[in-house]
Amino acid sequence: MRIPSRVIGGALIATLLTQLTACGTLFYPDRRGQIEGKIDPVVAAMDAIGILFYVLPGLIAFGIDFATGAIYYPGGKSAQIDPAKLKPAINADGQVDRTKLQAILESELGQRLPLNDPRLIQHRGSFEQLASYGLVPAA
Repeated sequence: MRIPSRVIGGALIATLLTQLTACGTLFYPDRRGQIEGKIDPVVAAMDAIGILFYVLPGLIAFGIDFATGAIYYPGGKSAQIDPAKLKPAINADGQVDRTKLQAILESELGQRLPLNDPRLIQHRGSFEQLASYGLVPAA
């Protein structure tokens, strides 16, 4: 008779521990401070499991995640630089000098971007894109 009560007690403790840790605030601390966005279904499912097993911890998890903003996907960051400021990074033959480009980006954005990283994905532009910025192709 003692073994079933230990199994039930162990399962109860394991469930309570998972509910205490099944919170987006604990798994994604970098997302805290967001006001709005698209809800992350993984975090919402973890919180919903808390409601399924124990109503109060699940509601608390939802409340904390919405209050801190950890339930939302992280917002994308973007930056814009005037195309005229990028002209010094283009050589006479139309090739981009990565060291000059990196220096320009660092001075304008205040962040160092790893342009020599082999995982960097490059996209080729077109003449139409240059014309939309009011630039004339040099090569």
